Order: sequence, then structure tokens, then C-alpha cells
Amino acid sequence: MNISKLTDSMEHLLVERNLRRMAELRPALESGYVLRAGRLLAEANTVLIGTGFPVLETFETDGPLGAIALYKALEQLGKSCHLACADPLANALKQDFEVLKLQAFDLDSARMEAESMLARLKPDVVISIERPGLAEDNRYYNMRGEDISTRCAIFDYYLTLTPGASIAIGDGGNEIGMGKLQAEVSALDIHGAATSCDELLIADVSNWGAYALVAILEALTQTPLLASVEHHDTLRYLSDRGSIDGVTRENTLTEDGLPASAGADLLSQLQQRLDEYDPSQENERV
Repeated sequence: MNISKLTDSMEHLLVERNLRRMAELRPALESGYVLRAGRLLAEANTVLIGTGFPVLETFETDGPLGAIALYKALEQLGKSCHLACADPLANALKQDFEVLKLQAFDLDSARMEAESMLARLKPDVVISIERPGLAEDNRYYNMRGEDISTRCAIFDYYLTLTPGASIAIGDGGNEIGMGKLQAEVSALDIHGAATSCDELLIADVSNWGAYALVAILEALTQTPLLASVEHHDTLRYLSDRGSIDGVTRENTLTEDGLPASAGADLLSQLQQRLDEYDPSQENERV
């Protein structure tokens, strides 16, 4: 298959389970968003990846798992990366990754922080993976409708103020980037996020959107990347540092209530599609 069919197949696969009605939102997006986002990342030199959704007093597995996979893939391609997150996730990751610790909890401080860090890091792409997005009332809400603003350091301004490109991945409607589909998200039973982005990827589990980006980067660069994703090992790594499942709120090797085997199966299906991709069908390569 060619690159267009590959990305269309990935976009369908990402919402196939339709766990939180993301398949219903897909027609509102211009098809090819996985490919367009992948091209932005392939052309970038410096990438800032924001993640971490607070649950209780810690962080959930969905988000960091995909962020780590994408971070490692981009580093393998020679790109400079930072993971942007707040404590306790920032503290959990700082020994093993370049971490930008988010510290602003009010809008004015957050704008100043974003302006300062964007000027210092100069990222070509800022990407948010399962990070809470500000609602129209400038508050943060979880999928239960609970106001979690006091536990959410603000990352939205990094996407809205960056002079580079912005990408976001969401799976429920309350994540950064979902403002791109604000009308459609308003029909869901959720406090939707108002913050938009240049390219939005929707998925049944946000981690899986990051895995799709790793896969499309492999296709675009002809560099083996997807087979290096350490799904189970990274789940264990996060669990050992206090992660919990965002649905069950338990410290288990799961994502959004799904067993680790679900993510592993998704990776296998992405690999099958990559194996069917024929780069000789392309007139040009990124």
C-alpha cells in the first residue's frame, strides 16, 4: 500500500473500539492527520512533548507511555527532545529523560512560563499527549466531570503560543487539542477542552496515537522504530514510580481499564500495516 492508504488505515485502527465515541468525531477531521503530524515531526530538529494527566495524587498510565515511546523514537532519529510534565511525573522521569517541569497553575504565570521556555528551547514542534485542556471557563475537568484545576499545571499556552507547529492527541474530549473539534465534542457527555492545535490525532487510548506516530515516522524515514517500543517494560517502569490506571484508579499494568495485551495488539496491527507499506510507490520521500 502507499503512504496515503497507510495513514488512512492507521486512523481507522486508532478509533476502531470507539470506547469514548472518538470514531464518531473522526469524520470531522480532515483525513491524513497521522501523516501530516508525522511529517511535521520528521522535519523537526527540536520537539517538546507534554504529557501527564493527574489522577488522585499521582498520574495515569495513559499519556506518559506514549510520550516515552515517541521521545525515544525521535531521539533515535537524532532529534532533541524534552518531556514537559508536572510533579509527581516530572520527578519520576527526571533521572532518565530531559524533563521540563511545569510549575504554573494560574493563567498569567503559565503564559509567562510558556513564553520563556519556548524562547529558550525553540521547539519546531510542540506535542501534547493526553494532557488536560482548559475548558471554556478556564478550568480543568476529568472524565467524571470533577474540577481538577488545582492539580493541573498549565501546558496549553505552549501549544497556543509556539511559533512552530502544534500537535495533540486525545481520546475523550477534555484533552489539549480537542478544541479543534469543539462543536462535535460539545455533544459528548464531558466538559470539553477549548484549546486547539494544528494537527489533532484521536484514538481509543491516547498512547496508541503516539504509537501511530512512531509507525508513520518509520515509514517516512525508512528507519526501524516501531519494534523498539517497549510497551510492557514501560508500563512496569511507570507503575514502579506510582502510576495508576485513569479508569480503575489502581496501580496496575493497564491503560484506561484495558490490559497490557490491548496495547501490545495495537502495536502488532500497526506493524502489520507497516509491513504492507511499499515506499517504492511514493514519488518523493520526506
